[in-house]
Amino acid sequence: MGVKDAVAARFKELCAERGITVNELATLSGVTPSTAYSMMDQSRRDISVITVKKFCDGLEITLGEFFSAPVFDSLEQEIR
Repeated sequence: MGVKDAVAARFKELCAERGITVNELATLSGVTPSTAYSMMDQSRRDISVITVKKFCDGLEITLGEFFSAPVFDSLEQEIR
């Protein structure tokens, strides 16, 4: 799993825990729904740190809490 997949999976996990949709996450975070859906779409995924931070703000968690999850502990090396 790559980092983009891990970020999308983590946001999906957090949305499921809170019982909200990706659209609701976008609203809570002050970003457009198209931004949220493009981040979840594997073929179009382009993730910025600022967008991740906005989503974390919308979920009322820190970046540390977001990245402190098992999905990030076993990522493959990005340098090949």
